[in-house]
Amino acid sequence: MTERDKLFGTDLRLLRDLERGSSRDEGHDLSTVRVERRPGQFFSDLETLSGVDNLKQALLLRFITPAGELASLGHPTYGCRLHELIGQLNTQTTRNRAKLYVLQALDEEPRVKQVLGVEVTPNPKRREQIDIRVRLIAIDGQTPLNLVFPFFLEGGLTRA
Repeated sequence: MTERDKLFGTDLRLLRDLERGSSRDEGHDLSTVRVERRPGQFFSDLETLSGVDNLKQALLLRFITPAGELASLGHPTYGCRLHELIGQLNTQTTRNRAKLYVLQALDEEPRVKQVLGVEVTPNPKRREQIDIRVRLIAIDGQTPLNLVFPFFLEGGLTRA
């Protein structure tokens, strides 16, 4: 394990697509990988993520976890307030609130050195969806990350 991997940590892989956080299927939280122990002898093991990929997954999971959800486990500031927007109209005000909530969540993540930008736009194909694009620099100071996180307002309508 490299020093950089230690900096970002290692965890189980819970999301298949780390560039677009839309790959979380209920009931399919853990990924497995086929490993060859000896020539011709294979077995399945839980897949892990380390380094920058672990940070990407951690951020996406933070966005989908309601703020305060893990308070009883000793993590009162973990999560994001995006869930408060479910059922809201897809308006500029709602998108501005989404941006604020994402910025607040990023501020709580110790592996984020600097947020370069957060852009929240209506999805052109699904009126109940907003797309959240995040650009940031990780704590190693050399890793610019780009994430796209689709968020569903569930039944919200688009208004100009």
